[in-house]
Amino acid sequence: MRSKDKISYFYDGDVGSVYFGPNHPMKPHRLCMTHHLILAYGLHSKMEVYRPHKAYPIEMAQFHSPDYVEFLQRINPENQNLFPNEMARYNLGEDCPVFEDLFEFCQIYAGGTIDAARRLNNKLCDIAINWAGGLHHAKKCDASGFCYINDLVLGILELLKHHPRVLYIDIDVHHGDGVEEAFYFTDRVMTVSFHKFGDKFFPGTGDVKEIGEREGKFYAINVPLKDGIDDSSFNRLFRTIISKVVEIYQPGAIVLQCGADSLARDRLGCFNLSIDGHAECVKFVKKFNLPLLVTGGGGYTKENVARCWTVETGILLDTELPNEIPENDYIKYFAPDFSLKIPGGHIENLNTKSYISSIKVQILENLRYIQHAPSVQMQEVPPDFYIPDFDEDEQNPDVRVDQRSRDKQIQRDDEYFDGDNDHDAS
Repeated sequence: MRSKDKISYFYDGDVGSVYFGPNHPMKPHRLCMTHHLILAYGLHSKMEVYRPHKAYPIEMAQFHSPDYVEFLQRINPENQNLFPNEMARYNLGEDCPVFEDLFEFCQIYAGGTIDAARRLNNKLCDIAINWAGGLHHAKKCDASGFCYINDLVLGILELLKHHPRVLYIDIDVHHGDGVEEAFYFTDRVMTVSFHKFGDKFFPGTGDVKEIGEREGKFYAINVPLKDGIDDSSFNRLFRTIISKVVEIYQPGAIVLQCGADSLARDRLGCFNLSIDGHAECVKFVKKFNLPLLVTGGGGYTKENVARCWTVETGILLDTELPNEIPENDYIKYFAPDFSLKIPGGHIENLNTKSYISSIKVQILENLRYIQHAPSVQMQEVPPDFYIPDFDEDEQNPDVRVDQRSRDKQIQRDDEYFDGDNDHDAS
């Protein structure tokens, strides 16, 4: 057992100021609400707080096609009408609109997950958190399901430089299709997704029969669930499957996508999970004491998203939080009861005992085909993408510093409190 986990937390206030549009369910403002709730509970003082670097196009192109990345850089609300063919090709439009500062938004959330992976690789922390990340639907050449750049794939590619095997776990209500697809043919990443499946529910993939192909056969695990699953059924299934996966696969690191749309009463969800039930998964994964990268994901009832990720930050810090929400900039959103925890829902649970049992049996059967911990011939570890460090002594005072560089040298009053634990990541 590690004596005390060292936690790195990534946040840039600009990520919460973008706007997908008036009728769009994705509200990045939920990230500001989460951060301010974390500050109100004083959790920032127990971890190292970093502003992530903005991911460079060349870093995004470690997974995404360069032409797609270049188009995201070029497109904006004013010129999008000039590119109807490209808009269609890259699946931009209704679900994935073009909005002001879209590319910078992608750079920030992707940079957070890449930085989180690098700090874990360099053993600078035990757990790294980026609630802005977890955009698991984005594909190599196109946007999908409110996701443009797949930060999770980029983070996993980073972890693979130091770890022979990485385990990806996804508890979003939607199937983690983009991550699964990226690693469908390799045994170096095992993907495990718990999600709603059937009734034409987005994205329509994630059947238990989808298990990977070629070298990746049996290394994709899908746990397809029906409407109304509750805490006890979900947690039992989660513990059984994840403990077996870790025992057999022996990952060097874990990436946990904590989409909060699996909570009861989510605007787009259909499960009955309470915040305690959702957070139980985080608690369980933490107990393996493996390097852990934690991200956000879906979540469309924003006050509950903020509640959930704050509770889960507390769990990662071994800190019990009082149920009464402290005064903060967004306190009015938590009316009328101002309580942190939300109970489970009352949708009829269509997951019968026999259905859950049959899913469990199929998954455990598939796990039997896996040789214990596939052996990987580790190549020479490629260097992290080179970003020169900022060295104050070498700065020429006569050379003007651009605004972004100057920002990186200061703490922003609206994001952090004074203390030794506040940093900017370069």
